[in-house]
Amino acid sequence: MEMRDVRWRNTIVLLTIAAGLGGGCTVGPEYKRPPVTMPDEYRGLPADQAGRAEPASFGDQKWWEVFEDDTLQGLIRTALEQNYDVRIAATRILQARAQLGITRADQWPTVSAGALVAHQRIPQSRSAPAFDTNIGDASVSAAWELDFWGKFRRATEAARAVLLANEWARQEVSRTVVSDVASAYFQLRELDLELEISRRTLESRRDSLRLTQRLADGGARSLLDVRQAEQLVFGASASIPDLEQRIEEQENFISTLLGNNPQGVPRGRRLTEQPHAPEVPAGLPSALLERRPDIRQAEQEVVASNAGIGVAKADYFPQISLTATGGFQSSALASLFSGAAGLWTLGASAVQPVFQAGRLRSRVELAEAQQQEASLAYQRTIQQAFREVSDALIAYRKTQEFRVEQEQLTRSAEDATRLSNLRYTGGATSYLEVLDSDSRRFAAQLNLAQAQLNELQSMVRIYRALGGGWQ
Repeated sequence: MEMRDVRWRNTIVLLTIAAGLGGGCTVGPEYKRPPVTMPDEYRGLPADQAGRAEPASFGDQKWWEVFEDDTLQGLIRTALEQNYDVRIAATRILQARAQLGITRADQWPTVSAGALVAHQRIPQSRSAPAFDTNIGDASVSAAWELDFWGKFRRATEAARAVLLANEWARQEVSRTVVSDVASAYFQLRELDLELEISRRTLESRRDSLRLTQRLADGGARSLLDVRQAEQLVFGASASIPDLEQRIEEQENFISTLLGNNPQGVPRGRRLTEQPHAPEVPAGLPSALLERRPDIRQAEQEVVASNAGIGVAKADYFPQISLTATGGFQSSALASLFSGAAGLWTLGASAVQPVFQAGRLRSRVELAEAQQQEASLAYQRTIQQAFREVSDALIAYRKTQEFRVEQEQLTRSAEDATRLSNLRYTGGATSYLEVLDSDSRRFAAQLNLAQAQLNELQSMVRIYRALGGGWQ
């Protein structure tokens, strides 16, 4: 009994030492966020907002607060559930989570159990006759590579950062899907408006053609006027099939974003009824680092590569392992678990790299270079984000200005068309003036629809650039 007590006491001491070794030092650099030069305010702010940065940001709003069209909200929700890019990003999170579990398991002992029952016949030899024997064996073994230098902890840190990076990547995909669906929907409604304008213009030109034909039949107008009126009708008519084609193609594109096969897309508010604020608050540039998921993803990639340096440096030091085996072995199954059949072993080993022909040094250099690349990519992502915000702010302001001017141009063209028709009906001018003014009016109306679309597209662009859409 005393010998058994000594053995158990030695085992407890050995496990205590192992636990202390397992929580030893951790080699490699601790993570520090790479330095970033940030502007005091975004370039492109309206003059009344310049010089007074406000914490509130358009990007903080939920996407269902920004896009108030109920039909558009339904399309976005469907896309977030069914879009294949979103679903693929979700599976990558599952992969990263499983990989984290695999990596984290390296920090703990592995335990396995086995059993063997066999009947063996020994053939006759010169010194002994043939005989049969039974073999019974039951054992439990454990092995533990101590994480004294923090190799496995650094690897777990890297795997955890990869998991977070994938989670932020999914948010980035969601942000992209929200903006893509909104942008595609506004494009569809603009094409619908162009088709409406074309059909209305076609009907108006047909009325004008009928009037001109009657005047020509009465001798008040020439056949040239009829042919010019026909040109206006055919021009408007020819634009309709092209618009119908583009509308169906746009519906197919939206269906793909929704994860559906090509089909029709429901409509909500008209393009001109889509609400949008004349000005949007940009917020503080420093908050962009926390709001944009692509920046958060890039930072987690820096964390992972930084931990990889510690993994590489840990290979310089000895690998310390503990092994233990305990069990029973007997030639008679009835006495397999008796005291005399018991056996156990305890062992420890250490392996120190001596000559690797520069392999270990190259691994460290590789890890350091990868960390530098990830750090530069993080800084580049931030710089690109600031540029996107600035470009979006400028575009939103300038598209508004262009839309206002285009509205004035359209009103002027419509009035010119009205006056030219009155002049032609009164015999004061030729139909050439009517043809020219009507063509200008038609083009102005289509350009106004495009200007209204560009304004909404700029709103979507600035919302995405400010990090909105993934909430």
